[in-house]
Amino acid sequence: MLDAAPFHAELAGGPEGARAFWIRAADGLRLRIAHYPGPDEAEGTVLLFPGRTEYVEKYGHVARDFAARGFHVLTIDWRGQGLADRMLEDARTGHVHLFADYQQDVAALLDAVDMLDLPRPLHLLAHSMGGAIGLRALTRGLPVAAAGFTAPMWGIRFFGPVRPAAWALSWSGARMGMGHFYAPSTGPGSYLARTAFEGNVLTTDRASWDYMLRQVTEVPELQLGGPSLRWLHEALAECLSLSRLRAPDVPCLTYLGSNERVIDPTRIRARMASWPGGRLEMIQGGEHEVLMEDMVTRGRIVSQLVAHFRSGAEAAEAQARA
Repeated sequence: MLDAAPFHAELAGGPEGARAFWIRAADGLRLRIAHYPGPDEAEGTVLLFPGRTEYVEKYGHVARDFAARGFHVLTIDWRGQGLADRMLEDARTGHVHLFADYQQDVAALLDAVDMLDLPRPLHLLAHSMGGAIGLRALTRGLPVAAAGFTAPMWGIRFFGPVRPAAWALSWSGARMGMGHFYAPSTGPGSYLARTAFEGNVLTTDRASWDYMLRQVTEVPELQLGGPSLRWLHEALAECLSLSRLRAPDVPCLTYLGSNERVIDPTRIRARMASWPGGRLEMIQGGEHEVLMEDMVTRGRIVSQLVAHFRSGAEAAEAQARA
């Protein structure tokens, strides 16, 4: 059963008819999903896995581009962010008990595909933290014909001795009853709300920056601050675990900005070098959010992803007939 949820269509700027729904994960947490419709004779559905701090309205423009090319988009507010249930008294803390809990959210999103009777084949598009969630889901048999990633969080970028310190602090904090504390150098402030456009690590495009800033300014409930020590430890452990797994047998296209400063580019290059048939595309001058760069860049990426998804669907269909 899907119940109607709040959705800020004007702020999203997505295709006409977009709607949001409440759905519950198996452990009872309430999540928010959004369906951005494509044409009646659609070619399939893109499962869009957002990053940390993100929410369904953020991808309205991306969904509009996919709809114009023949695809529906279904996306989600992960537990602990957007308008989904938050788990700590300080709701601005980015928190999760176990990184594996996000797979319950993936299962709920797949249930919604059936409830909404969305067209198949399904495809995955995952950004940043969603990239870690998405890779884990692929290794567990996520039923998609092809996968795309943008700046996937297959490693978190640290400099010098900060990485071992992050492991030590997050591990000890979680075990000393301080797992709900903010990670060092972070706090309740939303990055967008407290940062100037100049020098930001997300995008070089002022219009996209203003689009995102307006969303979290007009709907403050969408804002999320820094991660908890527990989230940090769980994320580090998940990235390490994923690095030890073989690439799944799914066609993969990944994008990385040449000026990436949030996640670890070396982990992405290593993963894609070992992904049979996988392809890594660099966005020159791009920051962390390549889908939030200028309209030309975003349109080119979406068009390439659509071609990739179509190729994956054709290959899956041929394999099914064989």
